Amino acid sequence: MNFSNVLIRWYLENKRDLPWRKTDNPYLIWLSEIMLQQTRVAQGMPYFLSFVTNFPTVYDLAKANEEQVLKLWQGLGYYSRARNLHKTAQFVAAELSGKFPDNYNDLLKLKGIGEYTAAAIASFSYNEAVPVVDGNVFRVLSRYFDVETDIAVASAKKEFTALAFELMPKDNPAMFNQAIMEFGALQCVPKSPNCTICIFNTSCAALQKKKVDQLPVKSKKIKVRNRFFNYLVVSDEKENTVIQKRTAKGIWHNLYEFPLIETEASVDFEFISNNIQNKFFVNNKVVSIMECNQKSIIHKLSHQHLHIKFWKVNVDGTIENGITTEFMKTFPYPIVIFNFIEKN
Repeated sequence: MNFSNVLIRWYLENKRDLPWRKTDNPYLIWLSEIMLQQTRVAQGMPYFLSFVTNFPTVYDLAKANEEQVLKLWQGLGYYSRARNLHKTAQFVAAELSGKFPDNYNDLLKLKGIGEYTAAAIASFSYNEAVPVVDGNVFRVLSRYFDVETDIAVASAKKEFTALAFELMPKDNPAMFNQAIMEFGALQCVPKSPNCTICIFNTSCAALQKKKVDQLPVKSKKIKVRNRFFNYLVVSDEKENTVIQKRTAKGIWHNLYEFPLIETEASVDFEFISNNIQNKFFVNNKVVSIMECNQKSIIHKLSHQHLHIKFWKVNVDGTIENGITTEFMKTFPYPIVIFNFIEKN
């Protein structure tokens, strides 16, 4: 059985109709690949369409300001992807006359483009014979060939890339790359794949050895840090409020939020009332404080769990740097704050 022929035949019969598959334009392929990192296709699709509508070319994206880009990205998470996207667009527009490099090695030199994305653009746009190796590819190959290499170790990428390169038809690398990723996304899924209908069920080593649920091998559990955020949702006599930009490095860089008290553990009304008057509202007297959500909202990021409480704080007079609630809605926020604003 020729693995790649069987795989490509399956792909042509089962592939999803996705807009970035109908083009070899490197700008559009780059956009889709950056958006789909850590993101499901169903979630990423509206963002892709929105970006293409607002920024049809790399020059349009380069000309945008960062806040516009972050506002459109709002809800996709991993916001460094959006900031790198913007910087790379500016570099390509200004330094490369709007043309993306036409090979894997030069694509790798661009900010925010790693091995996987460079391989995807090089193969899908320029038909260069470089394998893409993502989680889907690790899973398909480790199961089919019973490869027990721990995919969390650095050397695994090299091993699986070499294996994929060996299988790849050199005259049709783009189709092979699309096919193996799609097969992992639709058929050889992480949990409880339906092996009875699989095209490889007579040749898959993991299935023969009853090891499907054990592969791929992945160690290295991520240590999760718990953080406790208390947001002060301020309202003065004119119903103006206050927001601030997160300028420090770390999560949500350059996004906006309400004034924040970060604590070591969950805190109560008494703590908040004792800690805000002199620290936050020197020129305005706090009239009332109300807990908006008695139970913390737990917002899970890859390495952190944020336990978030919103506190409604009414003050007398007019607050300095206050803005209207309508104007407030135009800024880019982390999705957990945006959702709160929309509901309140």
